Amino acid sequence: MSVSVETLEKLERKITLTLPVNIIQSEVQSRLKRLARTVKMDGFRPGKVPMNVVAQRYGYSVHYEVMNDKVGEAFSSAANEARLRVAGPPRITEKEGAPEGELAFDAFFEVFPEVKLSDLTGVPVERLSSDVSEAAIDKTMDILRKQRRTFAQRAQDAAAQTGDRATVDFEGKIEGEPFDGGKAQDFQFVLGDGQMLKEFEAATTGMKVGENKTFQLAFPADYQGKDVAGKTADFMVTLKKLEVAHLPEVDATLAKSLGIADASVDGLRADIRKNLEREVKFRLLSRNKQAALEALVTRAELDLPNASVKAELERLIESARADLKQRGVKDADKAPIPEDMFRAQAERRVRLGLVVAELVRSNSLHARPEQIRSHIDELSSSYEKPTEVVRWYYADNKRMAEVEAIVIENNVTEHVFARANITAKAVDFDELMGQN
Repeated sequence: MSVSVETLEKLERKITLTLPVNIIQSEVQSRLKRLARTVKMDGFRPGKVPMNVVAQRYGYSVHYEVMNDKVGEAFSSAANEARLRVAGPPRITEKEGAPEGELAFDAFFEVFPEVKLSDLTGVPVERLSSDVSEAAIDKTMDILRKQRRTFAQRAQDAAAQTGDRATVDFEGKIEGEPFDGGKAQDFQFVLGDGQMLKEFEAATTGMKVGENKTFQLAFPADYQGKDVAGKTADFMVTLKKLEVAHLPEVDATLAKSLGIADASVDGLRADIRKNLEREVKFRLLSRNKQAALEALVTRAELDLPNASVKAELERLIESARADLKQRGVKDADKAPIPEDMFRAQAERRVRLGLVVAELVRSNSLHARPEQIRSHIDELSSSYEKPTEVVRWYYADNKRMAEVEAIVIENNVTEHVFARANITAKAVDFDELMGQN
């Protein structure tokens, strides 16, 4: 086999491969003989089918398989010999004019680029920090109490107010016509919890049991029900039952119900603080990591292999279709999704992946076993049986690969922060947690 490598444009390369015809023919005959030992055909006993019959029936497909295998092996061998880092599968075409007794092929492909990383010294990067305050603990305590609230019937003449649980019948129409989901009986919701649109809650607030009311409700343009999004409906609501909420006291009984070891209020607050600090740490890591990676990408020069971008585009589109399917969209797997919707995202992911890989390689930032174990231990510490969670991670290579990727990104983040010009910024707890 002779090999020649040509550099085309940027990352594009071409390898010309030649294969002796007799090698192809020999392998085809060998595979047909093996096939003849087991193939089943009408009129013949297993293993007794004549070779000419086997060749007539399966010759083309076996020849096609052999050609694919041998050309693939030749390409792989040539790429390794030339020390090429191939990005994506090659496009192979048969070439005319090969010497007698040989077959020639051109393999067109891309290679991964050389990544040039500039010095990170002095690069401006913002590093966020946040604290868990007593107010944050109080707010979390209120959420836990709400999750365990009970309801008791209000007096007959009481008016509905925030925090009450209302049981209603309602019916809505758009331009005089009913619509799917616009009617219900004995429907329960808690005023102020955001389960219903604001106009619906506002109309129900102040009503008394037995009363009914008509009102208009404008569905938001981005409402999940596409048939009514952006439209205005006329509703009639009847209040059938009204209940007042009772929150549990903050005491040892509540602490015990939440599984606190010493069943005390102090123990409960300490447990809440521990969980919030863990969540704050992971959120800060995520946001600071993005800032570090963004700074890293801006200091790198490289060309993007189209094959890698295309593969990432296909993954993003497939993920989008899976999301549509989960939302109940009909024929989601056939939904036309333009590549341009995700091209910028795909290009950024490919660029970031190549830059991070180069930084890790050149600075030995690979995840060490003790780092992986430490991260898994931290993830597992919030569960009732941490040792079982640890075993769950170590039992699956895919889960371990995900943890390893996170640890590597953390190493990269610390590498960038150790060299960049850091500006510290304190972030409010509610802003960090995405609360209002």
